[in-house]
Amino acid sequence: MNFASDNWAGAHPKIAESLSRHAGGFAASYGASELDRAVEKRFNEIFEREVAVFFVGTGTAANSLALASVNRPGGVSFCHREAHAIEDECGAPEYFTGGARLHPVDGELGRIDPANLKRELKRFNPAFIHAGQPMAVSITQATEVGTLYSLRDIAGISAICHEHGLPLHMDGARFANALVSLGASPADMTWRQGVDIVSFGGTKNGCWCAEALVFMDPAQAKDLPFIRKRAAQLFSKTRFIAAQFDAYFDGGLWLELATHANAMAARLADHIRASERIRLAWPTQANEVFAIMKKSVSEKLHLEGAIFYDWNPPHSEMGRVEDGEIFARFVTSFTTSEDEVDRFGELIA
Repeated sequence: MNFASDNWAGAHPKIAESLSRHAGGFAASYGASELDRAVEKRFNEIFEREVAVFFVGTGTAANSLALASVNRPGGVSFCHREAHAIEDECGAPEYFTGGARLHPVDGELGRIDPANLKRELKRFNPAFIHAGQPMAVSITQATEVGTLYSLRDIAGISAICHEHGLPLHMDGARFANALVSLGASPADMTWRQGVDIVSFGGTKNGCWCAEALVFMDPAQAKDLPFIRKRAAQLFSKTRFIAAQFDAYFDGGLWLELATHANAMAARLADHIRASERIRLAWPTQANEVFAIMKKSVSEKLHLEGAIFYDWNPPHSEMGRVEDGEIFARFVTSFTTSEDEVDRFGELIA
């Protein structure tokens, strides 16, 4: 019963087979192979417009290089106070931008509150040189606590960004999970709502190691080839990232895998909702489930073979965890089975 992380899951067999199939022979390096070009065109089809695509090895690299591409002297990027970029990337965005800062913005359940974003932006008066200057806003979809920005939410934040002349970046480490949950198209969830740059994740959803940085306007990416090279993210054999995305998109596999992971999370949430030993923290929207339980219950579940993480509760929910209780995160993936979920349900029944 492994609910630790979708990062723990392996690669889908079709993606592993694609890697093997493209392992032999010779192909142009550094993104110039026919396969690289074909997959880049596939991204155009998925987003329903011409985009600029850059393969990288990790989500941290994608997020950091996205912000580096829009860097300004004294630059400040705005993100939710519990976003992955500010909490879990060891200062990589600051490092790759050469000192630009991440400024936290509050909001309930992992989502930036538009009113708070407006208020924080007002703190940076262009005439006050000492504060630095805003350079971007970043949202996470799905968020670090498994919630989603609706299309209307994204459009609202985008309007604020563009009012201030700022690009909007989307950290899409779980892009597919959010997409199928909303029932939207990639175009609808991004550029049609005003998103400018996307960190497009595949690793959490069945790939071995496949992330991409996608610019909705290729003209905005003119410096990215140099930034990526300098950051040591230009792989010589990029065909192996392309091979993963080739299988990932083929026949809608990426959406199928995300749909399964989300369904297993919903099934798990139903078990928790019916239990008297654990209580669901909030409704499940993607493939992450958050719950509150006594520490003694957590210890017994671990002894019974359930693997999950104790988690820091969001600041907006701090008061809900009582003495002797822990806050826990459960993550499902394309490998999670109904039997696995139901066995856990029996333990908490």
